[in-house]
Amino acid sequence: MDGKLAVIGLGSIGSMALWQASRLSQDVVGFEAASPAHGRSAVGGDTRLFRMIYRGNPDLYPILERSRNLWAELEAETGQNILARTGGLSIGTKNGAYLTALLETTHTTGAEHQILSREQMAQRYPQHNLRTDDIAVYDPHAGALRTDRAVTAAVAAAQANGATIHTNTPIDNITETSDGVLITSGEKTWTFENVIISSGGWSRKLMPESLQTHTQPNRVFLTWFVAKDPALFSPEKFPVFIRIEEDRSMYGAPAVDGATVKATLDFRPTPIENAGAVPRELTPAEIAETTETVSEFFPGLYPNIVRSDAFPDLFTTDRSPLVGRFSEGSRIYCATGFSGGGFKNATGYGQIAAHEALGKRTFEGLDFVRPQRFITG
Repeated sequence: MDGKLAVIGLGSIGSMALWQASRLSQDVVGFEAASPAHGRSAVGGDTRLFRMIYRGNPDLYPILERSRNLWAELEAETGQNILARTGGLSIGTKNGAYLTALLETTHTTGAEHQILSREQMAQRYPQHNLRTDDIAVYDPHAGALRTDRAVTAAVAAAQANGATIHTNTPIDNITETSDGVLITSGEKTWTFENVIISSGGWSRKLMPESLQTHTQPNRVFLTWFVAKDPALFSPEKFPVFIRIEEDRSMYGAPAVDGATVKATLDFRPTPIENAGAVPRELTPAEIAETTETVSEFFPGLYPNIVRSDAFPDLFTTDRSPLVGRFSEGSRIYCATGFSGGGFKNATGYGQIAAHEALGKRTFEGLDFVRPQRFITG
């Protein structure tokens, strides 16, 4: 055996799984096809939103709570400022479908929040040009996660705990044997007691066909704009936001670099064949819709895209991730398929993956992420 556990892919989730596994055992090894937080992975794009208020499955909330605590632990352990605690705004039409669903989930989870009227928003956050019937829900625990800083910090912490890292080592095949898992990269092979697959858009080729049919790599693009008055869009004055109207939607983060504001169309994934060949340039339609939306929502931003990029992620058919062993008794564990929304929970899911892959218990209520929902369903 070359170790108790191998983590394949050291991006959003894999870096956190490796960090958590290194707290449980010094006999863990991480494999990365390029380098941690490289610019073509799903980690790219400077920031991701962290928020406790959302619409959808209430079972996510315990993972969010755990993730929030673990982000603080990672900061304390590494001395890095990873989560800018800006607060967060969810903006939409009063009594509209978006905020109605969001508040229903929020009341179920009990997440702390405050409802802001249009007049209160105009006073507190004049950067937003609201429509007549708009209101907002404020999340005091939301913020902007520095993605590249988070991943490199987690990998460094794992190494400090004794983990071994192999960079520029793409894994070609994994084969489960009677007593372990054989992994291959070119002419090199290793055998581990257990393996976690956390390669994002590149995970598909390492999974069984029963799961491949329920997954698809997608392209997700991001855009940035220059603020006319950068001080108004600083992390101290401009919370992260999600705004969903009937005809337009956008999310974004403050000017963490002191000049440019991330403002991106909400959830526009497009299927791609190869995670390693993502079209980086925006289409004319993407440019037009983005600039039209920014022109309406933010008069304080110059309506010209100054930076854009696109990144791959693995999406599942039900948009819930794949977290768990391939089958009962399998030595191969997957933590992938986060469908464009995994980074805020990366520490929580990383801890779950590490503990379960090493035979430790986590908590109940995870059926919605288990791979068996596709294999048996």
